[in-house]
Amino acid sequence: MVKQDVDDYRPSDDEPYMNEQQLAYFKRKLIDWRNEIVRSSGMTLQELKDEDTRLADSSDWASAEVQRNFSLRTRDRERKLLAKIEQALHRIDDGSYGYCEETGEPIGLNRLDARPIATLCIEAQERHERREKVHRDG
Repeated sequence: MVKQDVDDYRPSDDEPYMNEQQLAYFKRKLIDWRNEIVRSSGMTLQELKDEDTRLADSSDWASAEVQRNFSLRTRDRERKLLAKIEQALHRIDDGSYGYCEETGEPIGLNRLDARPIATLCIEAQERHERREKVHRDG
């Protein structure tokens, strides 16, 4: 079997689940995602620092304030996402990555490729969302 170039590799159901190559693929994906968030966060913070808060027009000031609040909320979501990425990287290191934290079953390659920070298989995630909806609506 010829080993694929790292950049061309895509996990496949035809190989053992969470083998070394799959783990390396997801680790690279998570690190790239983390680096992109850190880069964009740095840009956002610099923009907030550079922003001129001495706007003469009150509507300009209000618009700038709305944008500033949006940027801060986005930054907070990114901070939480970074924590989830770090947790996923830790799971890769401890050997639990790719397995549902509730059932122990495989999460699945397609789900992990779409959401590499997933901790629940589809069925457990759906149960979790139904419970949340019941508590929210109840």
